Amino acid sequence: MSILAYAASGPKETLKVFRFDAPQLGPWDVEVKVTHCGICHSDVHLIDNDWNMNSYPLVPGHEVVGIVKAAGKNVQKLKAGDRVGIGWQSGSCQTCEWCIKGEENLCADNKATCVGHYGGFAETLYTDSRFAFLIPEKLKSENAAPLLCGGATVYSPLARHVRSSMKVGVIGIGGLGHLGLQFARAFGCEVTAFSSDPTKEKEAKDFGAHHFVASNKVDQLKKLSRSLDFILSTVNVDLDWGKFLQVLRPNGKLCMVGVPGNPMEISAFALISGQKSVVGSVIGSRSGIEEMLEFSAHHNIAAKTETMPLSDVNKAVEKVRQNKARYRMVLTV
Repeated sequence: MSILAYAASGPKETLKVFRFDAPQLGPWDVEVKVTHCGICHSDVHLIDNDWNMNSYPLVPGHEVVGIVKAAGKNVQKLKAGDRVGIGWQSGSCQTCEWCIKGEENLCADNKATCVGHYGGFAETLYTDSRFAFLIPEKLKSENAAPLLCGGATVYSPLARHVRSSMKVGVIGIGGLGHLGLQFARAFGCEVTAFSSDPTKEKEAKDFGAHHFVASNKVDQLKKLSRSLDFILSTVNVDLDWGKFLQVLRPNGKLCMVGVPGNPMEISAFALISGQKSVVGSVIGSRSGIEEMLEFSAHHNIAAKTETMPLSDVNKAVEKVRQNKARYRMVLTV
């Protein structure tokens, strides 16, 4: 059987129709008829080969929602007809200390859905069933798709570091940040949104922010000195990180999930004074993603999306590339 997909043939190339033969279904695999696939900034980085980790032809896509059509002989939790989601990770060794502890996202032998494997910009996806997750009935597919990567990416550090009643800041009100605001508010935190775009203030507050601060206004940052317990940075631009460390209360954390273009410049004294720290966070574990999906359904958390048909994939990718998506682009198949 031939599978229709869209692939880049080289770095920064436009995606074109690409067909590949369906692989043999492994014992743990599922065949998923793709209905929706979100476009993440990571897909743009992969298309451009910014991380020097992929080969071509490249079929991107790792925020997939679809219907199980067939399952391998070892698959027990999923069956034909189930609606499932697949995120960035599609496999791990299952035997290392991290996998045994339920932190498969930290496995050194983790496998990506669309690196060395054809991803979700396709009619059909074949993947390890152990990294496919049932989508709660309450979540619409187009809103759920970005949760599989973007949602998991911001939920994971909040779940690990934040408690209710904390004062939390989110830098960047975009594809990740608008989800971070919703999760932080649902956690019971007092939430401050930081953005250089003043037109996002109303939407930021609609997403759950109690306060809005212009991140490019030094005087506004100074007024917040020693006021927040945790700041989640979702941006991929360079900022004056020392200024944000000054906003943290003692023992506060600045957590990076966005990847700025240059190394961070932070003085040791900025960390020592107040016992502050800078931490990073990667995608969620399997149990974390399942928890995030249930939490989202319970608290009516959803990505704000714009949909386009798979045939318009290049238009959709370009909107993401130019940061014109408000807030997530989702392909419908």
